[in-house]
Amino acid sequence: MAETTVRRVRHTSRKSDSERTERKNAALALQRALDRRDNGGETGH
Repeated sequence: MAETTVRRVRHTSRKSDSERTERKNAALALQRALDRRDNGGETGH
């Protein structure tokens, strides 16, 4: 059986600032939603 090495190359894509901001805001919104679901509120009380 031939051993094959799979190499994953991470290509850095140049994103515009607005796209980067949109992704960041989406991630923050998702985290807040998950926190509310897990804790019953942002403070957890």
